[in-house]
Amino acid sequence: MKSLTYKESGVDILKADNLIETLKKDIQGTFNPLVLNPIGGFGSLTEIPSNLKHPVLVTSTDGVGTKLKIAFLSGKHDTVGIDLVAMCANDILTLGAKPYFFLDYYACGRIDENTYTQVIKGICDGCMIADCALIGGETAEMPSFYKEGEYDLAGFVIGFVEKEKIIDGSKIKEGDAIIGLASSGLHSNGFSLVRKVFFDVHKLKINENIDGLNGPLSEELLKPTKIYVKPILKILEHFNVKGMAHITGGGLPGNIKRIIPEGLKARITINKENVPKIFQVVKNLGNVPQEDMFSTFNMGIGFVLIVEDKDSEPIINTLNISGEKSFLIGKIERSIDKEKVTIEYN
Repeated sequence: MKSLTYKESGVDILKADNLIETLKKDIQGTFNPLVLNPIGGFGSLTEIPSNLKHPVLVTSTDGVGTKLKIAFLSGKHDTVGIDLVAMCANDILTLGAKPYFFLDYYACGRIDENTYTQVIKGICDGCMIADCALIGGETAEMPSFYKEGEYDLAGFVIGFVEKEKIIDGSKIKEGDAIIGLASSGLHSNGFSLVRKVFFDVHKLKINENIDGLNGPLSEELLKPTKIYVKPILKILEHFNVKGMAHITGGGLPGNIKRIIPEGLKARITINKENVPKIFQVVKNLGNVPQEDMFSTFNMGIGFVLIVEDKDSEPIINTLNISGEKSFLIGKIERSIDKEKVTIEYN
């Protein structure tokens, strides 16, 4: 019987090691002074930020979901890494935390050099935008476990916040203003419905141009999730923010209600002019009920701030000047029922 090697079974350890070596400059380019050892060890050594009096560790983990199927179809993999960082970093940002460190998990049946390089460079890009260091990760090559050309991603973020500056929504009161920060489009949620509408029902091609969109379908669907870290941290330096929500699965109602205290509700009005065209295209082609649109997608709002009413205008002005499109989308009211979020669309 012929001798078999691990490589012949489908796992090429040397290939993975060589690829990491070629990407070392990109990865280490994300490092900050708190990182104490280079990549390649059994673990990562980091210091706790010394400028915090009572640092609280804040962590989160997430993935990109079935948006990866769009990357597989298009052969374009350089933006999903940004999505991965965004989904994690934006989550801990809602607590007032700054992300400092990031780790990734990349799993596939067989490593494709081009795909892998695009993905990891995208993660590095995301870390640079979020101002956090890519300090470690795992590359798992598992033959026959994944379909040819497919992979999965998971991300893990570590951040810190000063204990007395934790933002949890508990100080929200009647009359507070709700500010929405614009999304870049679909971000990384609702893609099971998106794919069903475009590819299962209407049999569209990934690079097809369709009415209502400026460019091929792949370009619109692969727009990366916006990372709000830098502009929001700047706002936190100068204003009192009472609550924040990252608008992911569950849309505006599902995410905002998580931070609204008992006895209060968020009354939101979304102006159609602020909603990217992709949402109307999905709604029209899929005949999707309006309620489902709002409970599935961000509908043009990727991140939400709840602040004192007097601060809303200066905060919006500050964000807009920095290039972060934002607008007043609602108020906090008293509630006599269990409904915590109501949305009007006009």
